[in-house]
Order: sequence, then structure tokens, then C-alpha cells
Amino acid sequence: MPSSPALTADTLGAWLLKANPAGDAVEALARHGFEDVTTRCVRASYRTRLVTAGQPVLLWVSGRDLRHPAGIHAAGRTTGPVRDSREGPVMPVRLRPVTPHVPRAALLADARLAGAEVLRVAAGSNPSYLDAEQYAALCEAFPQVDHRDGHPADTA
Repeated sequence: MPSSPALTADTLGAWLLKANPAGDAVEALARHGFEDVTTRCVRASYRTRLVTAGQPVLLWVSGRDLRHPAGIHAAGRTTGPVRDSREGPVMPVRLRPVTPHVPRAALLADARLAGAEVLRVAAGSNPSYLDAEQYAALCEAFPQVDHRDGHPADTA
């Protein structure tokens, strides 16, 4: 009997896309308030077939860069399903900065969030995710990521 997927449309809280701070890529994105980000590369999987417009999305910066420490640096919404591009599958998004960012250590310190996939399996899938309970806990503990109130990062 095949195992059930870890994620379904009903259990999704938010997509979590990873970015590497190497070079100046994250610096440039942050300098422009993440306004230039319209897509992020993802790995094709059953997860990418779950993406629809209007779902919450978070940008996770990985690594040990002192300018952009590991954690959540942007939040927004998906603007459509994953589509193919020359670079491979991409998830269309609109993002805004999360100020202050949510550091990895703060997520690890919260028992409700410490089990998040991005913390358990650092080299895991892109997209990663927070389930519905984890996303609700994140929004409660860190209101700066919550855009469910009609923030401009919502779909146009």
C-alpha cells in the first residue's frame, strides 16, 4: 500500500521557498523590497501540483550569512500554479519584506514550529512548507508575516 503524501491541499498552511544568500542575490532582492521577485525555481514533485493562486508563501534564507541570517525574510502569495520555464519549473509569487525577519533560532525556540520541515531537513525539497497549524502558530508568534488581512502582497 503506498504511503500518504506528507502534504495535501487541506493540510497546507504556507509554501516555504528557499534562497541562498551566497553572492549578492538576496541583498539585491531585499534592497528592492522583494518587488522584483515574480517567480522562484522549484523542484517538480507532487507538491508543485498543489500550488494554486492565492496561497501563502514565505521566503526562507538559508546559510550563515551575517547580512541575511537564516530565517524568514519575505512573505506573500502565490499568483498562479507552477509553470515551466527555460530554467525549469517556477512558482509565481508576489512578496514583501518581513520586518523584522524571523530568525531560525526563534522558530527552533517555539515548540509549535521546531518541527517544521525546513528545520528538520535543511537540504529538503524546494518548495518546503508549513502545515496549517504551523502557519497559524507562526502568524500568532510573528505577526509581521501574516498577510491574511488583505495586505498588498495578496494576488492582484
